[in-house]
Amino acid sequence: MKFDELKQRVLKANLALVDAGLVVLTWGNASGADRALGVMAIKPSGVSYDELTAEQIVVLSIRTGDVLEGGGRPSSDTPTHLHLYREFPAANGVVHTHSPNATAFAQARRPIPCFGTTHADNFHGDIPVTRELSSREVEEDYELNTGRVIVERFRSAGIDPERLPGVLVASHAPFAWGASPEKAVENAVVLEFAAQMALAGLSLAADIKPIPAYLLDKHFLRKHGPKAYYGQPKS
Repeated sequence: MKFDELKQRVLKANLALVDAGLVVLTWGNASGADRALGVMAIKPSGVSYDELTAEQIVVLSIRTGDVLEGGGRPSSDTPTHLHLYREFPAANGVVHTHSPNATAFAQARRPIPCFGTTHADNFHGDIPVTRELSSREVEEDYELNTGRVIVERFRSAGIDPERLPGVLVASHAPFAWGASPEKAVENAVVLEFAAQMALAGLSLAADIKPIPAYLLDKHFLRKHGPKAYYGQPKS
């Protein structure tokens, strides 16, 4: 089947969230996109991770949202994922978790400040937080409007989603994305670790200062962009 490889990768991405300790129960999901086929694959709603199989992964059209394969109901967060794929064309993987430290920042409605180089390796600055959704936005198309406030936050501030591949939805929890499902998982792991380190730093020094801009640029750009030199050359 033409979707089998994508479904296997999305299955592994979801299980990787469990292995990384980013999800408990069924609170989270990972999706992946195949731009050539115009589809997204995502975890089915409410299915336990220890029972999840590739056959259960649901495939949908990115353009229309129609289910193309999979008999179960897709994740309730599917409209958010679809909107991010439509608006962030470089994203080929999206992850949503309720990881505790990042969720604490989301519930406090505070961005995760970039205090050091570990954060800067994957995120070029503070990880932003959205505005609160209005009562009408929650009542009507809640999950779609969640995607809309994420995109609104990035567009209104001129934030590049490739340089800051994650966000906190106010009073809710984090989303992360990347060039592949695997990269989206990696960014979700780093986002949670950055939140943990930021909380620890603030507990040690309430007046802790952000990383200097020149050091932020150095650590991000040595891994990303045309002049990146970290790691081995791509064959």
